[in-house]
Amino acid sequence: MRSLDGVRGAAAAVVLVYHCSLIAMPHLDDAVAAWLTQTPAKILFAGTEAVLVFFVLSGFVVALPVLRDGFSWLRYYPTRILRLYLPVWASVVLATGLIALVPRDPATMPDDSWMQNTQAATVTWSSFFDEALLTTTSYDINNVLWSLRWELIFSLGLPVFIGVAIVVRRHALIAAIGCCPLTVAGRMIDAEPLVYLPVFLLGTLMAVRFDDLLAWVRRPRHPAFWPTFTGGALALLMASWLTRPVAAPDSLLGRTMWGLAGIGAVLVIVATLGWPRLRTALEGRVPQWLGRTSYSLYLVHVPVIATLAYLWGNDRWPLVMIVGIPTSLVLAAVFHRVVEAPSQRIARMAGGAVPRRARSRI
Repeated sequence: MRSLDGVRGAAAAVVLVYHCSLIAMPHLDDAVAAWLTQTPAKILFAGTEAVLVFFVLSGFVVALPVLRDGFSWLRYYPTRILRLYLPVWASVVLATGLIALVPRDPATMPDDSWMQNTQAATVTWSSFFDEALLTTTSYDINNVLWSLRWELIFSLGLPVFIGVAIVVRRHALIAAIGCCPLTVAGRMIDAEPLVYLPVFLLGTLMAVRFDDLLAWVRRPRHPAFWPTFTGGALALLMASWLTRPVAAPDSLLGRTMWGLAGIGAVLVIVATLGWPRLRTALEGRVPQWLGRTSYSLYLVHVPVIATLAYLWGNDRWPLVMIVGIPTSLVLAAVFHRVVEAPSQRIARMAGGAVPRRARSRI
């Protein structure tokens, strides 16, 4: 399913642009900022929403192998944990080195900005290991690691997600609909487990009904169906932003719209599987390259752009973007070759070391 690699790459690029926009936003005119964030243009840097797409993809593609003959839980755990952790550790080392190389004074950043609130000025042994082990809830050495914590929680709890999905398999659509109010409720009461874990479960439900899902998306459709479906999916993904002219983010309506983003992320994946033109676009050379390096790009880009912002000044955000985006892409390619690909090989070797007799059929 090469189109899923493409959508992963597109989501990683959106996260990169999103974090660059957070550096720029304090310096933009209110009208310009509103136009960028409260119109369909927001899709170009809907970073937090793109992370939800990652979560759906993880729920889907990590669960699929579990449902095949010969799957081994004993092999799964070392393979999955090493694939997650080894690049994370390398990214924390990289970020720590850049923090030591370029002095950081939060007072030079706009008050209450992303750069001031989420970028570490110093690193202690305690903060280093907390972030490297994904055991904390706040990440400022490498800010993106907050999402890897949830990936780790999902990965460790995969048997529970698989078990639930199998139990409700015949009623997967009803179960999926039931996940929707959970994500909305999570936004309303600020309960992150309710926000994120149902999104992973939605992906797992897609996996256990994969054949039925493929049959549905392959049905003949009116030419306008998939463009309309995809537009609706993106509208749900960005609903909290598109409704901001009439609903404040902390209002009941605003939080409800924010909770719909997880449902939008699921529908984006469905559109990726179903719309032939979208599938073809995502199977192009650039999306596929981004997909292969997406994990590396995700891990390295914030240390790069944050360092440049402190080096040149936050007010020189255009220069940070012009230099930071290509630098992040180049560094991601290097990181993928030097860190991520070897980590994958080590993970496969660790999983392959499990005796054959320990591999069981689910």
